[in-house]
Amino acid sequence: MKTNNCKIYQAEWERNGDQLVFTIKADRFLRNMVRAIVGTLIDVGKGKISIEEFAEIIERKDRGEAGTSVPPQGLFLVDIEYNA
Repeated sequence: MKTNNCKIYQAEWERNGDQLVFTIKADRFLRNMVRAIVGTLIDVGKGKISIEEFAEIIERKDRGEAGTSVPPQGLFLVDIEYNA
């Protein structure tokens, strides 16, 4: 059965000097998923939407409600973990 459901285990921002680093861990990623999440979180930071509105967007599972995707520059896959 094909599904677009993904389970996010961790999503957090961390300050690293003058940079903000976003780390996300999930059981899988859809095309453009992380870029859309980061873009929407930037909207939260700019006060365009509330954190509650962000949570509602995620719960509704409707990409059309999310913010603009950020550009891919600076996006890195750091690790892949497999459970035995």
